[in-house]
Amino acid sequence: MSGRGTRPALAALAVIGTLALAGCGGADSGAADSGASGAELSVGAAYIPQPVSASMAAGFLTITNEGDSDDELTSVTSGAGDVTVHETADGTMKEVDRLKIPAHGHLVFKSGGNHLMFEKLKQQPKQGQSVTVELHFAQSDPVTVKVPVKAATYQPTDGHSAHTGN
Repeated sequence: MSGRGTRPALAALAVIGTLALAGCGGADSGAADSGASGAELSVGAAYIPQPVSASMAAGFLTITNEGDSDDELTSVTSGAGDVTVHETADGTMKEVDRLKIPAHGHLVFKSGGNHLMFEKLKQQPKQGQSVTVELHFAQSDPVTVKVPVKAATYQPTDGHSAHTGN
C-alpha cells in the first residue's frame, strides 16, 4: 500500500488546553502519507496527553493535503478502544461524521477545537507509550499512525494552531 511513507511533521506554534472530559495538551509525532484521487495526505504532530481517566482520552494531530483535490476524514479506528471525531464550537463539543481536508490545506486537531475522543479504552495509556490509530478517508487509502502518549502537561514546540482550518 503506497499510502504509508513518511514526511516530516509541519512546524507551527501550538496551543495547549483542557477538554472537560480528558486532559488534553501539545504536539509531536512522525508522519504518514496517502495519495489517491488527487489528494496527497500526510499526518504529523500527533499526540495524546496522558489521560486523567482510565477509560477516556483525547488525541490531536494535523492532516496536510498537498494535492489538488479535497478529501474527507470519515472515521478513525484503533485497537485501544472506540474512537470518535469531535469538533468544538462556542465551547460545545459534538461528534461529527466527517471533516473536510481541503486541497492545499490542513485539517487541524487541537485542544479546544477538532479532536479525537478515545472511549472504552482497554487500558489507560501511559506517558512514553504509543496508541496506533487508522485514519479512514472518503477518497484516499487509510493511513496508520502511531500516536505517542505525552505528559498531561506537555507543551509542544510544533503542531497545530498556526493552521486555522484550511
